[in-house]
Amino acid sequence: PSQLCLLSSLPFKEAGDKVRFLGCVSSYSISSATLTLIHPRPDDRSPVRALVNVDLVLARLGSEQTRVGEWVNVLGYITSVPSIGSKPADGPRTPTVSVQALLLWSAGSVDLQKYEASAQSLAAGNDGANSGNLLSGSLSRNGGSRPGQ
Repeated sequence: PSQLCLLSSLPFKEAGDKVRFLGCVSSYSISSATLTLIHPRPDDRSPVRALVNVDLVLARLGSEQTRVGEWVNVLGYITSVPSIGSKPADGPRTPTVSVQALLLWSAGSVDLQKYEASAQSLAAGNDGANSGNLLSGSLSRNGGSRPGQ
């Protein structure tokens, strides 16, 4: 089975772990079939980046899943953790995790606070009321958010 987790917790997983997470598209490289996903937070000075290889899902990948600013769900395997990304001249290093996508789908409008609370609850071993909704894939469509909104 896969582990539902926050993108920020991916560096603590092991290569070979099957994970499900939500991320915001920050870039897409057609030549390498790689989506770069982040989970932007105002208080996070060095957000984790997930480099998601989409070779296995290219046939079903639409423009809405590669558009910068779109939120997507990923189910896949960790292929490497954690590497340290390039260090900006004026900031901390960015942890980078590589993932091979098995499934990738648009998240639509997501209530990020509920998603984060449910994922953290699951990670703590406390299957709260909202956790079941996340596991079944029926994320809340109210109060969605995109970076910059």
